[in-house]
Amino acid sequence: MIKISPTLSIPKSSLHETFVRSPGPGGQNVNKVASSVDLRFDLAGSGLPEDVQVRAAALAGHRLTTDGVIVIRAHEHRTQKQNREAARERLIELLSQAARRPRRRKATKPSKVAKEKRLVSKHHRSEAKRRRAVRDDED
Repeated sequence: MIKISPTLSIPKSSLHETFVRSPGPGGQNVNKVASSVDLRFDLAGSGLPEDVQVRAAALAGHRLTTDGVIVIRAHEHRTQKQNREAARERLIELLSQAARRPRRRKATKPSKVAKEKRLVSKHHRSEAKRRRAVRDDED
């Protein structure tokens, strides 16, 4: 099991990894060794709570396929092991962020001082514009 939060975890069997040749660093091995990792996680079949799935889908953005699978590609390291860890860390970060409920916004009203400052500012602007206006009696 991979722990996402104190109350949330996913089985390792729900992760599907494929390895391909990496476009990143690798020296002479770059054309021989499949060090890049494509990590696939089926969000719909994961068993995560519905609200977490919705938030994860929104956070995943372009990494979410039409089938509801999150695809994370990691190729910044030279070794397959490091790229695998990087991809898993990114998935865990995404899911832990989705597991947190966003705080509800409290509706607030502007204070009397803020209203007064806004009105004074508007008055100053209108005065400046009025002074710039071309008058017929000055010609």
